[in-house]
Amino acid sequence: MLKLDHLTVIAPTLIEGVSHVRNCLDLDVPFGTRHDYMGTHNHRLQLGNSVYLEIVALDPEGEEPGRPRWFGLDNQEKVRSDWNEGRRLRGWVANTDAIDSVVSAHGAIVGNKVSLPAGSPTFDFAIPEDGSLPLDGVAPSIIDHRGDSAYVKSIPDLGARLRSLILDHPNPSAIEALYRELAVEHPPVIVQAPEIRYRALIETPAGLKELT
Repeated sequence: MLKLDHLTVIAPTLIEGVSHVRNCLDLDVPFGTRHDYMGTHNHRLQLGNSVYLEIVALDPEGEEPGRPRWFGLDNQEKVRSDWNEGRRLRGWVANTDAIDSVVSAHGAIVGNKVSLPAGSPTFDFAIPEDGSLPLDGVAPSIIDHRGDSAYVKSIPDLGARLRSLILDHPNPSAIEALYRELAVEHPPVIVQAPEIRYRALIETPAGLKELT
């Protein structure tokens, strides 16, 4: 069973990502961490029920990881194009405690397991060979926290709570079938629309807001 772990705003720069979320939610999402093993960095915010929001971008001061980065961040031209088209909430990550089984059954979609950080891994992440988002973000990226739940406590909580995650898609029935095949618990609500686009309804101290 796959469960929602976190939402991902994939930004050309962290400054732009934080500004976009501030405009949507009226919240300043605090800095999270640098991923030295991926050459990326992020800001993070709790959304309740062990779910959080991640704003992630390529780290201009980071080192080349020697392998494709996650979330399609090697393809900065596409990241910028999606951003300019308003596709900023680009996907989501699902957690599992059996990533080997998920990769064995669905590796063609979610990619191969990578243990991170290399050498002293604390979690496993599935990444397609080219680093792209699984099915352009329609399918979730997969994480296995190796039984660790303490990481959530380190993520700032500003009172935001996720109410629903909505996926606009031209073929809802096909995506519903995909989520059943992946055994996703409480998958995104899928709405018929011409283009692939995510929206999240988030309750904040200032009221219900929409993140796009």
